Amino acid sequence: MGRSLWEYLWQKLDMLSEALLCFGASSTTMDEEDTFKNSDEIFIDSIFPEGEDVNVCISHAANSIGLKEIPHYEVKMGEQYDWIKKTQAQNDPGIAQNDKDVAPLLAAFALADLGNITRESFHPVEVIEGIWVVPQWRSPPDFQATNIILNPGLAFGTGEHPTTKMCLLLLHRLIKGGELVFDYGTGSGVLAIAALKFGAALSVGIDVDPQAITSARQNAALNNIRPEKMQLHLVTCKTCPSSMDERICGIVEEQESNGMGIISETGKYDVVIANILLNPLLDLADDIVSYAKPGAVIGLSGILSDQLSYIIEQYSPFLEGISVSEIDGWACVSGIKKRNPADSRGNFQLAEA
Repeated sequence: MGRSLWEYLWQKLDMLSEALLCFGASSTTMDEEDTFKNSDEIFIDSIFPEGEDVNVCISHAANSIGLKEIPHYEVKMGEQYDWIKKTQAQNDPGIAQNDKDVAPLLAAFALADLGNITRESFHPVEVIEGIWVVPQWRSPPDFQATNIILNPGLAFGTGEHPTTKMCLLLLHRLIKGGELVFDYGTGSGVLAIAALKFGAALSVGIDVDPQAITSARQNAALNNIRPEKMQLHLVTCKTCPSSMDERICGIVEEQESNGMGIISETGKYDVVIANILLNPLLDLADDIVSYAKPGAVIGLSGILSDQLSYIIEQYSPFLEGISVSEIDGWACVSGIKKRNPADSRGNFQLAEA
């Protein structure tokens, strides 16, 4: 197995493990990295509370990280060791019901399942009339449109996922010209690039994943964006649980290997956007909000519609005029940072995407 394929698969599986926690799993464990290097498949063991819809959880988790197909997995119910084999071709949920407290899930991911996510899987995506996200290897359907050229590489963010689309639509509505934008968990850099194409003066993107930073830099170059206009920072986490170290763990400290200092420009940005996952959005609310100046707009996505109450409760002390857009069961929350955090909670509005 080539190193680039191994890195791609390992990153996707690590992302899937974290996503499972955000969509219903109580715990997840993965095979050791060395085991994966010498095998054609890897296992993720997940435990779910009684009554959790395991199929829905896996579907949402896979969808949230951009997997176009759900890899094969098997479900073992409680202590009865009653195995139910699942494949993508089977369209029958087939999950047995019993009175056990937990339902351990064993998910085995074959290389063929994830490795088939090739260039042919990606097509130009029309976000709104006149705005396209176009893979590098395809021709823009409309050369006169605003075309965001991407090679996603190992990073998440191709414009196809509903959360990415809602964030793009939010940026398009907000940016009038000259804004400073902070992209919290930049991935492929699609949102930071879009902000500049819409008229922002500066985009700053951060990520804990070196592959994401590499991908975002390459995509900025594909769109003829200079490094001083789109500043990208690889950050590490000192305070988060080890299970989150490879995901969005917060803006703690820039890695010294980059030769750059600690990121400290809080309270500066006109727009802060965070398209990550539920758990980090909840855990890092203070940090995410800190980068916005008073009166700035903060956009939050990567969540399901039925997870909205958690986000609204967590961010209401910081935001006013909170509104929500939804597409296909996914949601994006936005609001204005309060000038005085002690202000009463803002009004809640439901907006069409």
